Amino acid sequence: MIIREILPEEQTEYNKAVNHPLQSWQWGEFKAATGIKVIRLGKYNPSTNQNKLETAWQLFIHSIPGLPQKIIYFPRGPMPDQEMLSALKKLAQKENAVCVKLEPNVGQPYADQSVSAFGEIKKFLETNDCLPGRPLFTKYTFILDLNRSTEEILAGMKPKTRYNIHIAQKYNIQVVEDNTDEALEEFIKLLSETTNRQKFYGHGPNYYRKMKQTFGGSNIFHLLLSKYQGQILAADIFFTFNNTLYYPYGASTREHREVMASYGLFWSAINLGIQNKCSKFDMWGSPGPSPDPKDAWYGFHHFKEGFGAQLYEFLGTYDLIVNPPMYKIVNTGNELRWKLLRLKKSIPFL
Repeated sequence: MIIREILPEEQTEYNKAVNHPLQSWQWGEFKAATGIKVIRLGKYNPSTNQNKLETAWQLFIHSIPGLPQKIIYFPRGPMPDQEMLSALKKLAQKENAVCVKLEPNVGQPYADQSVSAFGEIKKFLETNDCLPGRPLFTKYTFILDLNRSTEEILAGMKPKTRYNIHIAQKYNIQVVEDNTDEALEEFIKLLSETTNRQKFYGHGPNYYRKMKQTFGGSNIFHLLLSKYQGQILAADIFFTFNNTLYYPYGASTREHREVMASYGLFWSAINLGIQNKCSKFDMWGSPGPSPDPKDAWYGFHHFKEGFGAQLYEFLGTYDLIVNPPMYKIVNTGNELRWKLLRLKKSIPFL
């Protein structure tokens, strides 16, 4: 096998080889626009056709404040094999990284079980210098099967969710896709209200402006607005990528809650996924199988669950450790950083 960097002219082939928006070429360009170094690698088989890309992955090189070392982030990529782990170690040494944070796109339907899920995979990682690490991307998500008729999808929802969709239709909620700069600013306003209300950490406005600028024209980025009597009550960003619909960001106001604008919007998003020939709808995260009702994300979990989606569990986060002494130091500093972030949850970002 040959592992080398992906060339710019291989963008189309690269996007076909990866399986998550965080691994897409456009996401890499977006992160590069925020100042993060991006490296794309591909595996080629010279015994067949050395120009044929078999597997690809995208890595993000993050600086550590106050230190010369780096952390390499590898989100939602393929499950690394021995050859990939060796290549990642060499790259980490070259980039002066203390570790590579692995979050493979390896998941399965969640089910209570006495033995740990992914046992053999975890054993393989832990015998190759990997340890469980602090997650950056959630371990759980809801996935809705879109390979059904809309009638079947509605029938699979919880009665209250189905009722709320009918309420939104009764009030003539208008849902439109609007990818203009003006619509994005409306989304940012609603997101500020949502994060302040729910008291969780959110990205700043320029994060979303750069995202839209990078994804523009790719048919991956979709901004949907839910309107009632001309007023925007909810705004969600969706991605469509390689036959999957994703829901990474959402915002809403408390005004006119009786018209169920968010339910009308989500139902329109499901239809958007079907129109774009998506086979499933990944709702981008859940706090897990038994969330605490006091958790800031509990409301989102309950909302998503109502659409009849199945809870999926992913392998989780593993750190491929390259510099053990510095890894311990950085981990201690990171724990302090997260404590500070939790204190900032109630601070407005606008």
